[in-house]
Amino acid sequence: MRRLGLFAVRRRRWVLGTGLLVLVVVGLLGSGAMSALTLARFESPGSESVSADSALEHRLKAGNLNMLLLVTAAKGTVDEPATTAAGQALTRELAAQPGVGQVSSYWTRGKSPTLRSEDSRSALVVAHVAGDATQARERLGDLSPRFTRDANGLKVRVGGQEEVFRQVGEQARKDFGRAEILMLPIVFVLLVFAFRGFLAALLPLGVGIFAMLGTLAALRGVTALTDVSTFAANLTLVMGLGLGIDYSLFIVSRFREELGRGANPDDAAVKAAEHAGRTVLFSGLTVAVSLLGLLAFPFPFLRSFAYAGFFVVLFGVIGAVLLLPAALAGLGPRLARGRLATRRRDPDQGVWHGVALRVMRRPVVIGGAVVVLLLVLGSPLLGLKAGFPDDRVLPDSASSRQVQERIRSGFAAEETDALRIVVPDGTVPAEVERYAGALARVPGVAQVDAPSGSFVDGRRAAAPDAARFSAGAWLSVVPDQDVLESDPFGLVGDVRGVPAPDGTMVGGYPADLADFRTALIDRLPLVVALILVVSCLLIFLMTGSVLVPLKAAVLNVLSLSMMFGALVWIFQDGHLSGPLGFTATGSLEPSIPILMFCVAFGLSMDYEIFMVSRIKEEYDRTGDNALSVATGLQRSAPLITTAAAILAVSFASYALSGVVFLKMLGIGMALAVLVDATLIRALLVPASMRLAGRANWWAPRPLRRFQERLALTESAPPAERERAQV
Repeated sequence: MRRLGLFAVRRRRWVLGTGLLVLVVVGLLGSGAMSALTLARFESPGSESVSADSALEHRLKAGNLNMLLLVTAAKGTVDEPATTAAGQALTRELAAQPGVGQVSSYWTRGKSPTLRSEDSRSALVVAHVAGDATQARERLGDLSPRFTRDANGLKVRVGGQEEVFRQVGEQARKDFGRAEILMLPIVFVLLVFAFRGFLAALLPLGVGIFAMLGTLAALRGVTALTDVSTFAANLTLVMGLGLGIDYSLFIVSRFREELGRGANPDDAAVKAAEHAGRTVLFSGLTVAVSLLGLLAFPFPFLRSFAYAGFFVVLFGVIGAVLLLPAALAGLGPRLARGRLATRRRDPDQGVWHGVALRVMRRPVVIGGAVVVLLLVLGSPLLGLKAGFPDDRVLPDSASSRQVQERIRSGFAAEETDALRIVVPDGTVPAEVERYAGALARVPGVAQVDAPSGSFVDGRRAAAPDAARFSAGAWLSVVPDQDVLESDPFGLVGDVRGVPAPDGTMVGGYPADLADFRTALIDRLPLVVALILVVSCLLIFLMTGSVLVPLKAAVLNVLSLSMMFGALVWIFQDGHLSGPLGFTATGSLEPSIPILMFCVAFGLSMDYEIFMVSRIKEEYDRTGDNALSVATGLQRSAPLITTAAAILAVSFASYALSGVVFLKMLGIGMALAVLVDATLIRALLVPASMRLAGRANWWAPRPLRRFQERLALTESAPPAERERAQV
């Protein structure tokens, strides 16, 4: 790190010129990243549901009904002759559109009651829009405005799963732009306040923008190899700006310390890169490891955040340890004449030094009280209920949500959420009919459509629809609204539990989500274990301590329990739903909390490394445990709180999002960052380190020799300290 700092300072013009050129290039590439990113479905590759969906679409020509038209009669009921004629014409018009297939409606499917509202004023036209999520939603972008109309005595509105999530993607893009506009000026004001100067504030902001644009450009490149979710851009904005500034704060702070000790700007910049740069490097590794853990999930949606997290750390570290020292050396004389250089603080005095001493005088009482408080705040987590997302992730002003609300309140069943079952070729018709009758007796099933007719309560209720099942045998199990609201995953399990012909596969939207959730839960222990082990290993390599990494993991889990408790209390149970502008559904979609775990754990370890590295440096210098904790807290806590405030503001900008996923991410992460920077770092870390005493820095002799040989600490290795003393 010292050699890197010397290179950056001595070749500052070349480094800054190259950095400026790279910034221009990534800015141009990153500006087109949003159009290259894709949208994903909640599917688990290789699962039974995905196999069934593929067979239905390609072999049986019966893909999922992912689009619908809600048709409401201006006068009378949908059975009026004029309305019937207009509804049939509308069905034919939709069927003629490119990329749209398997179109049917209430008027063409024997007036099925599952396609008619209970008041007979509305009916549905259902269809399958072909292609992957991005292709289907692009087609809907053309179809939706064309078929939203009031004509021929009909009011027509567009809905369905793909239309809902198309509008989610549109809203996420709008929220990205709005967050960018809100975030940058607020962050700049915070930096000016923290550094007491515009010039010093511009440097960290520049590194943050470099990290953000670099990541967007890199994600655009990744799209040539694999799908990257649109939502990765939202995380890039917050993490790129936040971490770039976060890392820069510690470089600039160390530069300021060295100036205050009398070093010239060049030497101060080199020392900042040497000492704080090493901390930034380890911090970046811990954040990257936490987010790269998402690669263990077989879902493009979650893997997209792993790519974004890796590149955010890469560009943030490059900006902080290479470009920033070069800029500090070049601007050093101006910074040295300003308040940045003259603002000194005695490490033995100050608010944080006093806080640490007071905590360490009563570590059991204060630490115990904080632990109890965090456990109480996290207790709602015990009532966590995993569910699946629907139209209510959108604001109530969204047209697709209004359509789905009407279906939910006015229709007895949900045709587009039907389970669709592939029966093996060669199954005798009598066996298919017996199976259909058994499925129709499952609680929560409104109707089963089969080649031999429609079944209700185990009995045939309608004649066969030969055209619909002409390509082969399959079944449509239409659930009623109550079971979709109360226990959709239980319904999938009940349907799969019905004795079926060998080789039968259950697909459809509820089955897709059930298999997605199962795969998430199955992989979660592996992901958590990998993140914990690798993060603890990195902290051990930096500190040489066995106990410090273990304590960090425990404290992080406490902090995260509070965050998840808040998510359940707010977004599942609906507290504060009015002021925050969302609709609670009584459950949480599981992939977003898992993403938040990875992000929050990485950031918590980030702050742990910043604080413990300074404490370890003081302990190596003095050998006094209590003094090193107090001095380390005094030197690191102002920076951690500033960094936390900036990250919290960045995340909180998504509290205004129209998408519940982003609102959860913004509010939950802002709370996690603030609690971690205050209750955890300022109170629990001093209390736990006081109780452990010298055991904080213990390690078995072989491990200590290994770690010291690598010289991965903030302070000099033993041999160098001995030479310095001589």
